[in-house]
Amino acid sequence: MIYLDYSATTPVSYDVLESYLRATKDFIGNPNSLHGLGVKSKTLMNSAIKQIADLFNILESEITFTSGATESNNMALIGSCLANMKTGNHIIVSKLEHPSIYKICEYLESIGFTISYVNNDQDGLIDFEDLKSLIRPDTILVSICAVNSEVGIRQPLKMIRQIIKKENSQTLFHSDMTQAIGKIPVSFHDVDMASISAHKIFGPKGIGLFYKNSRVKLMPIIYGSGKSNDLKPGTPAVPLIVAFSKALRLALIDLDKRENFVKRLNEKIITEISKLDGLVINQTKYSIPHILNISLMNVRPETFIHAMEEFEVYLGTNTACASGDLSTSIMAIYNDKRRAMGTIRISLSYITTTDEINRFLNYFKSIYPKLNGLMD
Repeated sequence: MIYLDYSATTPVSYDVLESYLRATKDFIGNPNSLHGLGVKSKTLMNSAIKQIADLFNILESEITFTSGATESNNMALIGSCLANMKTGNHIIVSKLEHPSIYKICEYLESIGFTISYVNNDQDGLIDFEDLKSLIRPDTILVSICAVNSEVGIRQPLKMIRQIIKKENSQTLFHSDMTQAIGKIPVSFHDVDMASISAHKIFGPKGIGLFYKNSRVKLMPIIYGSGKSNDLKPGTPAVPLIVAFSKALRLALIDLDKRENFVKRLNEKIITEISKLDGLVINQTKYSIPHILNISLMNVRPETFIHAMEEFEVYLGTNTACASGDLSTSIMAIYNDKRRAMGTIRISLSYITTTDEINRFLNYFKSIYPKLNGLMD
């Protein structure tokens, strides 16, 4: 098997799974309970939370665990908008966001909020002048992802934050960091709120993290009982929290070394497939090497993906949550509908091997010429 869809999800690492199983087996108490088993579970959970807080140099109270980045995005956007609707109703997002952001914006529009979409330049970078012009006295939130999930465009969050705060110091800045974490260095101090998911960094599915600076006020969007967190009531998922903490600690080791290795794999793929006709590389100088997007101009993406799957090679289309749709990111960067309809996403990891890439390329160069030009 050759797995090249790491941006959609990753397998759970052995060490992370071991942490999950141990917490599940040995810590059965509800951390909200007052008895000894509950206290034992709460102590373990608090230790995991402290480890995460130390990793990012943030307060433990600034961490809320969610089911994943989509829930975190909902918490950030809806929670901040409802809390600040007396101040304003204007929101700014980029044209390079994950589909969950746009779905949330649709809802917010339906209840009276106004959405502006900031432009990007031809390399995918946020147009700073356009961002400045869009920020108004009633702008309460800007949401821009750290790394785009389709083309891997990396945004300069610190600079964007400076622009936002200069134009309107009260405007909150949120970033979906899901595709950045474990691939490039990130700082929660560059934003007011952030979203990440465990399953992108060899952690379990079903848990994410929402970071909220302690000065930010939000309206809860979930209500219930529980003492752990006002934003996320209920029984904390201790084994998932422990596993997530382990996954984060492992994900942040040797980032530069791992990125350089992935970059070499990325360059090898580009060198080989660029020789083929009817294929376009969708990459700019701001793309991280872990995400390689290509457009097959004469082959349906799903046809090619299934053809490669016959050889146990697993690729993705644009983003796993919008599989098969027109790529909004390619449209935003290249403004080419045909190019946007034919995207394939090859996503790499530091555990991808050179041998896997060599075999992938052999299959690619064998299958693609047979399909090229056969599209109706």
